[in-house]
Amino acid sequence: MTQDQLLILLILASTMVLFVWGRWRHDIVAAMALMACVLTGLVSPNDAFLGFAHPAVITVACVLVLSRGLQNSGAVDVLTHHAMPKNAGKTLSLAALVGIGALLSGFMNNVGAMALLMPVAIQLAARLELPPGQILMPLAFGTILGGMTTLIGTPPNLIVSGFRVENGFDGFSMFDFAPVGAAVAVVGVLFTVLVGWRLVPVRKQRGVTEFETGAYLTEVRVTEESKAAGMRLREIETVLDEANAQIIAMVRNDVRINAPGSQRVVKEKDILIIEADVDALASVLSNLGLRLEESGSSSEEQTEEKTKSKSEKSTKHTKSSQVEQSKSDENEAELTEDSDKPSSQDDVVLMEFVVRSDSEIVGRSARDIQLRTRYGLNLLAVSREGARSSARLRTLRMRAGDLLLMQGPSETLTEFAADYGCVPLAERELRIPDKRKAIIATAILIGAVGIAAFGIFPTAVAFAGGVLVSMLVRTVPPTSVYKAIDWPIIVLLAALIPVAGAMQSTGTATLIANFLLQNVAQGHSVFALAVILIVTMFLSDLMNNAATAAVMCPIAVGTSTALGVNADPFLMAVAIGASCAFLTPIGHQNNTLIIGPGGFRFGDYWRLGLPVEILVVLVSIPMLLWVWPLS
Repeated sequence: MTQDQLLILLILASTMVLFVWGRWRHDIVAAMALMACVLTGLVSPNDAFLGFAHPAVITVACVLVLSRGLQNSGAVDVLTHHAMPKNAGKTLSLAALVGIGALLSGFMNNVGAMALLMPVAIQLAARLELPPGQILMPLAFGTILGGMTTLIGTPPNLIVSGFRVENGFDGFSMFDFAPVGAAVAVVGVLFTVLVGWRLVPVRKQRGVTEFETGAYLTEVRVTEESKAAGMRLREIETVLDEANAQIIAMVRNDVRINAPGSQRVVKEKDILIIEADVDALASVLSNLGLRLEESGSSSEEQTEEKTKSKSEKSTKHTKSSQVEQSKSDENEAELTEDSDKPSSQDDVVLMEFVVRSDSEIVGRSARDIQLRTRYGLNLLAVSREGARSSARLRTLRMRAGDLLLMQGPSETLTEFAADYGCVPLAERELRIPDKRKAIIATAILIGAVGIAAFGIFPTAVAFAGGVLVSMLVRTVPPTSVYKAIDWPIIVLLAALIPVAGAMQSTGTATLIANFLLQNVAQGHSVFALAVILIVTMFLSDLMNNAATAAVMCPIAVGTSTALGVNADPFLMAVAIGASCAFLTPIGHQNNTLIIGPGGFRFGDYWRLGLPVEILVVLVSIPMLLWVWPLS
């Protein structure tokens, strides 16, 4: 063993200990490992930050952005509504989600499949009242397992096939991987769905402040395209029951009807007053094709408010001097002109506020304070514990303790809170469905995945192009792109890629593999096949899966040659082992994607990952010997 090999093993061992200890954040530990490699000469200072340009890092960042586009547009809500079973229990719902993920991963990049279904998993966790991690980890493992079933499902399969060509044979075909890969995937998915999800540690989602807000009263308008148009109220209430929402009243031709009869037919332009939790509003809007009334109010209404505002101010100041009146008119004119300017939608957010007892908005309504004309803000809903009002939202007089759900630019919302003494609670991610943007966002992701799957461009380039298109068509506003990226994850990957390269360049990976083969297999071909699989899985948990496949392919072929047996089962073992990185968050990009949303620590993965890897070995070895005989 050389000095460099000893150093890299010491650094890797120390890094793993720090990861499992969890005292410092994972990106800090990864940066420490990188700096240690630079200081010891294992990584050149000029190459220390090449990891930030690595395709895997670019792909992860782009996937996070494209996933945000699906969330913002409401495409995820549509997918959840049509593809997932309604009101199903934990087992059936989880089986449907993980099964869909595994199936998609066979025909598209498994990172893309994970990106598409990750928001669905988070919504499912909320519905089943489970921590997000207990849904996200089975989904991540399912998409990894599904990727090993076809040639294009995962990069290691392509590398193994290419290595076979380099050795004078034909490459593996699209479905050569299916017999063994499908068997492993089916067993792995069944285990995670029936038993495995219970092994996932319960963690709180990072960066989320939880608080109870109660039910909101909000107004939704029935548009021409709404599914609700022509339905009876009892039919609509059946849909609302799924979201724990209910109809309190309706407005038709500016006349409010309290407790309308269940047989009443809903017409276009009707306004339904609904009581619902804020997190259920997206489901209500998506399922029925409704529109939040305040967010889509017509310009005529705003003009009416401005005219009324001018009239009120003119009456109030009739006793003022001509000079003062002139100044007041000039100020009002400036205010009106400013409110007519189109505001950027890039920074439009939803935020909740609580009305303090000394707030200046107490006893006043949104119309009284000219919420739209002065601030350009929309009042979407009001939560008032223990009381319901018969007034419309724009004329509802506020009380101390009311919770307001408001929409507008974040800076303007902050200004409003300061002016009227309201306390901001948190931003909310209510996805107001937009059919056009949902279609565009979905098409962009499918296009990027298709371009990568058919090899037109590399995966990183295809996904980066998708992000660029998303910004141009504004399914993801440019100012939101960088907010969508989980930067600690990016730093983690970028820092460890040069460390993995040092492990390969110093010959440490080959040293480990050869040592295990010589001391464990001891000349037995079946044992040697199992060792190749296990060593590949071990290295894949520490290194990039493509790099692992590249390192292990020559070792696998050399081992088969020394034993005088067929090389194909050994190459297939490398393909399976390189895809099965379940013990750490760094072994596969899908594992990395769920660290933040699942609130995971580095040492959380082995609890489900170890049983899955044991199952992979138990299922794949007999299948390899049957489908790809040694002789």
